[in-house]
Amino acid sequence: MMKQKLEPIHRQEPTLEDGMLFVRTEGILQTMVRAPIILAGLIIVAVMMPLQYSFSSTRALDVTVYPDGSTHVMSVIEVDPLEPDYTVKLYGKTIDNFVAQSEDGDFLLSSVNENTATVETFGISTILVNYDIHDLVSKEGRIWTFSIEAPSNFGVLMPKNSVIVGMSGIPISLETIDEQSKITLPSGQNQIDYIFSSPVTNPPVTPPQSQSSSFDSTLVIIGAGIAAAGIGGAVAIQKTKKRAPKVEKTTTTTSVSDKPLDAETIFQLRPDLREDDKEIVTFLFENGGQALESELRKKFLQPRTTMWRAVKRLERYGVIDIEKKDLQNLVKLKSKLEEEQ
Repeated sequence: MMKQKLEPIHRQEPTLEDGMLFVRTEGILQTMVRAPIILAGLIIVAVMMPLQYSFSSTRALDVTVYPDGSTHVMSVIEVDPLEPDYTVKLYGKTIDNFVAQSEDGDFLLSSVNENTATVETFGISTILVNYDIHDLVSKEGRIWTFSIEAPSNFGVLMPKNSVIVGMSGIPISLETIDEQSKITLPSGQNQIDYIFSSPVTNPPVTPPQSQSSSFDSTLVIIGAGIAAAGIGGAVAIQKTKKRAPKVEKTTTTTSVSDKPLDAETIFQLRPDLREDDKEIVTFLFENGGQALESELRKKFLQPRTTMWRAVKRLERYGVIDIEKKDLQNLVKLKSKLEEEQ
């Protein structure tokens, strides 16, 4: 009798007349089935959150490509200030000059292990990372290839005298900074193929003479005529005394021997020089035949190790001499090159 009275109440009537509430068993079963699904969804979201955070953590990324194929990477990364350290994924294994700083400019303790770097970031929300790398550029024949998989939009500053011959995608923007191409590319896998155009090395151009310089030239000619007349009179008076202008010959010979060899002659004697090495030779010649190594790094925007390799390479070719001057390296063009390297 009890089952016959309770079954209609549970299955048909939601409430009794005295106001008591009963829950349907079908709803309980559906809730029990859905609960594991919801829980699994929450677990998946919790697992995916660090991955999404890592992809969105890079706030800025800029890459500078040097003529020798090395590159400089600068990235601004947002990190969790509650974590004691942060692992930065690098774009290769050959890393030089790794430096990590806070947004206030303070240097942070860090360690590099192959293609990752660990930076102590407790209490810091943004870090600035700089390093040199040699894994992003390869060369086949004349074609150089820059390749990178970036987590966000980034900028690439191409080397001077480079000509882009192919790209894997459409750039976001393109501009020129100091005769160098600055390209903004989207996130993902990107590739740029480029070659170097032969720099045109022209001799120093003599500026056009103004009216005052023409007038000065006229005075020089007139003065030369008067001097010649005086010399002729002296010769007529003293016919027996004839001496050659030995002083002028000696002075001319000394100035020629001390003058550095011009760039075009060096290129003819050393046809195997690289294009970036030729640019250094041209700059040295136009700078009076010498320059400090620090001046070369500033001129060509190259790190210390890269410029040192270029300078030592030119020294092996017999093109330059390296001297110490006030604890710095003075690079000087030679006045004479041997026929063999």
